[in-house]
Amino acid sequence: MTSTDRTIRTRTSGSVEREESTEQTEQGRCPECGAQGVTDEKHGETVCQECGVVFEEGHVDRGPEWRSFDATEKAEKSRVGSPTTELLHDKGLSSVIDWQDRDANGQTLSARKREKMSRLRTWDERFRAQSAQDRNLKQALGEIDRMASALGVPKNARKTASVIYRRALEAELIPGRSIEAMATASLYAGARQADVPRTLDELETVSRVDRKEFARAYRYVARELELAMEPTDPTQYVPRLSSDLDLPEETEQRAAELLEAGKAEAVHSGKNPVGLAAAAIYAAGRLTNTDVTQHEVADVADVSAVTIRDRYTELLDAAERAA
Repeated sequence: MTSTDRTIRTRTSGSVEREESTEQTEQGRCPECGAQGVTDEKHGETVCQECGVVFEEGHVDRGPEWRSFDATEKAEKSRVGSPTTELLHDKGLSSVIDWQDRDANGQTLSARKREKMSRLRTWDERFRAQSAQDRNLKQALGEIDRMASALGVPKNARKTASVIYRRALEAELIPGRSIEAMATASLYAGARQADVPRTLDELETVSRVDRKEFARAYRYVARELELAMEPTDPTQYVPRLSSDLDLPEETEQRAAELLEAGKAEAVHSGKNPVGLAAAAIYAAGRLTNTDVTQHEVADVADVSAVTIRDRYTELLDAAERAA
């Protein structure tokens, strides 16, 4: 058999296949009878529609391995380029020139090429943020990422905060207010919506503006954008405080049970959720014989020891009534 020959398999009703050699024929036509072939995508074969000869096999499916049912879903699953992200002002669609002055082989660039790359980076930054809105968004998202990193806010909350700021920018809520205050307000709202809340005291330690300014900005954003904000659940603070104090799982679980009992008795109404969480952890420590003091819990939760003393007795009384 020459290099132009190929093996032909014929399908019969009894699923018996015979193999024979034939000369290579024109594309898409049966070498036996010359009829047009039909491609079977499932089996990756081309079969003659007249005599059933399988004269092409092993087709490579060059399409995607996923299915999409609308244009939006197809765009989200596209493999072309890096994925888009709300964390960047241009959603990550533009190019980025690396800051390291090295070539593809890892060799240091010459002085002349380093100077050229520096000029290219400058022009790249200018083209990436041409309008005032792009520059505003770029600065704000950088602030959100900086504060979120300092507070350990997860990525999903950062994305939510970025979307909130984009909405505020589109609604023209930014003019007349500082970018830092609106960025801090967006991060606070995003963390609450993502169920990983951070207190105003914590945000004050990383924000570039004072607490009064970004708290006012948060109220304004929440009102104008009609953000659905439920009261913060004190139970959401328990895992983080327990982790900072390196408490056993038993103590953390007991603290959550005390808070659930307190909510059933409406003890949490009008109370600082962080203070309640700290009091629950201290009370759970006493119930589980865990060595933790009021001052240790107060330092981690950034509340006063007096608050813990007032709240933990209320939680213990609520748990007794619930029992």
